[in-house]
Amino acid sequence: MSLTDREQGAASVPSTPPAGGRRPAPTVADVVRAVTAGPLPVRITGYDGSAVGPSDAGITLDIRSERGLSYLLTAPGDLGMARAYVSGDLALGGVHAGDPYEALRVLKDELRLRPPALADGLALVRGLGWERLMPPPPPPQEAAPRWKRVMNGLRHSRSRDSTAISHHYDVSNAFYEKVLGPSMTYTCAVFRGPDDTLEQAQGAKYDLVAGKLALKPGMRLLDVGCGWGGMVRHAAREYGVKALGVTLSRAQAQWAQAAIEREGLTDLAEVRHLDYRDAPREQFDVISSIGLTEHIGVRNYPVYFGALRGRLRPGGRLLNHCITRADNRAPHRSGAFIDRYVFPDGELAGPGRLISEIHDAGLEVHHEENLRQHYALTLAGWCRNLVANWDECVAEVGEGIARVWGLYMAGSRLAFERNEIQLHQVLATRNGPAGVNGYPLRPDWTD
Repeated sequence: MSLTDREQGAASVPSTPPAGGRRPAPTVADVVRAVTAGPLPVRITGYDGSAVGPSDAGITLDIRSERGLSYLLTAPGDLGMARAYVSGDLALGGVHAGDPYEALRVLKDELRLRPPALADGLALVRGLGWERLMPPPPPPQEAAPRWKRVMNGLRHSRSRDSTAISHHYDVSNAFYEKVLGPSMTYTCAVFRGPDDTLEQAQGAKYDLVAGKLALKPGMRLLDVGCGWGGMVRHAAREYGVKALGVTLSRAQAQWAQAAIEREGLTDLAEVRHLDYRDAPREQFDVISSIGLTEHIGVRNYPVYFGALRGRLRPGGRLLNHCITRADNRAPHRSGAFIDRYVFPDGELAGPGRLISEIHDAGLEVHHEENLRQHYALTLAGWCRNLVANWDECVAEVGEGIARVWGLYMAGSRLAFERNEIQLHQVLATRNGPAGVNGYPLRPDWTD
């Protein structure tokens, strides 16, 4: 008997074969019920015609092939689901692929997974065939596992960091233009109100950073991990600052330098294809790091903040803007999906660790704030852009990569909303002799 029409209640694999015949092979619905508990919040259908879950569910999951089922069985959790989804072997209904937020929310809140009883598990495997537990080759969008990346160097070596950055940022500038919008800014925006547009909020973020750094005409700014040069161009255009940006992504550097030329900012702004460790060693008046710390590795924080301090003049300010864990006890490494499909080798620390490392590098922290709710709003805006430009994005990078981005951004939005990750801006100074730093008695960037 199949579980095709069984909507509620516990399920088990039939233990007694029909008289005079072999036990029928388990259906996809049988497998689903064996690994879930309680009522299903979604409708799940299989390539074999079986189905389970409420027929009127707003969200549906369609396991379209045996390969899709193998992905789910051989890499349980987010990696197996990602492989099946990115390859097209798992389809989500009731949501757009560019913004599967509601499906992720329902699955996270209401789907209860459980390991099957040993006897049931063995019966399932025998019925499905042991070959179903042989992992299929992963989709081409997936990066190599951590142990294989040693071919590109040790973790967070220059060569391996370059490869990791290229995996994420060198997808397609045209794709990013569609998703990020005209600002080409791939970091958390700052919303003064829920009705702000994404572009307004990105401008407000750059103004907030500029205010915290107290930018004035003639100052020299170094922006490390500058992306497509948004902060560099904003500082030059709006504040008359001489700004240099460095990025490990060659595609970003080329786009940014072309934008600088289009905007007539070549006398003030420049973006170079460089590792932050190779940035000019001259002393800058101010340094901004907006979204780089996530890539460098927690064990490299002393080297990183030491390198920034060494390039900052006495009395100069540093603004570090990065994603963090919500506490200092969480593991640094990312989950399997993020590591394989989004940010290879990415690591996050808690805000306390971040601030301690800045202090220990010889800088003095004056202010920090958590912008996690703003990042949830930013991600929602990027997902709207992806939905609105879906056909063009798929034509540019392929449906697999477009699916990765929809899944990643919607899942990240959920994580920020629920305080699983945060976004912290930390403002610090390099003090001169006798603790002199020129920092005002009260913040000078507030309205």
